[in-house]
Amino acid sequence: MAKFSRIKVYQTMEDTGIIPLFYHSDFEIAKHVVDACYKGGVRLFEFTNRGDFAHDLFAKLIRWVDKECPEMILGAGSIVDAPTASLYIQMGANFIVGPMLNPDIFKVCNRRQIAYSPGCATTTEIGLAQELGAEIVKIFPGGDVGGPAYVKNIKGPMPWTKVMATGGVEPTKESITAWFKAGVTCVGIGSKLFPKEVIENGNWEKITQLCRECISIIQQTR
Repeated sequence: MAKFSRIKVYQTMEDTGIIPLFYHSDFEIAKHVVDACYKGGVRLFEFTNRGDFAHDLFAKLIRWVDKECPEMILGAGSIVDAPTASLYIQMGANFIVGPMLNPDIFKVCNRRQIAYSPGCATTTEIGLAQELGAEIVKIFPGGDVGGPAYVKNIKGPMPWTKVMATGGVEPTKESITAWFKAGVTCVGIGSKLFPKEVIENGNWEKITQLCRECISIIQQTR
C-alpha cells in the first residue's frame, strides 16, 4: 500500500519541481543514488521499470527508503500496462508514470487513489488524460515534441494544464529556466543527472550537488 497520498504526491511534484528518473540492476548503486538525491533536497524519485526483475529490486529499494529516507516518495516509471502498474502498486509504489497514455492504468490507479502521470504528445492526449483524472500530465519526449515553446503554446488555450516535462531536460540553468518560464509544473531528469562516469566512480556527492543546484534554479525561476 502507498505510504503517501495522491494529494501529497502531486503537491511534492509541484513544490520540489524535479523528479529524478533512474534504474540500475545493482541494488547498492540504486540505493546510493536515491540517498544522494535525498541529501540534495529531492523528495520524489521515479525508479524506472527497465530491466529484468526490476520489480524485485524496487520491492527491496522501497523498504530501504522507508527506513533511511523516510520523506522520499518513491514511484515507478516506464509503466505501459495495467498489470505492471498493479504489481508496483502492490509493492508500495506511491505513483505511476508512463511514456504513453493507457486508460486501463487509470482504472487501476484511480481505484487505489494512486497518482498516474501518463506520457502525452498532443493536446488531444492531454485532454483525454485530464478527463480520466490526471492532475499532472507528462509531456514526452519533451525535447522532441517541441520543447519549452510547446508547453507555452499548450497553456495558452489550456491554462489549467499542469505539465511534467521529461526528455530533453538538462540539469543546467539555461535548460531548467527555459522549461519553467514556459510554464511547466515540474521536470523529470534521467541520464543527464546521473552521468555514466559519476556512477562508475561512485561520486555520489556530485549527484547531490547537481540536485541542489537544480532545485535552487527552480526556486529562483518561479
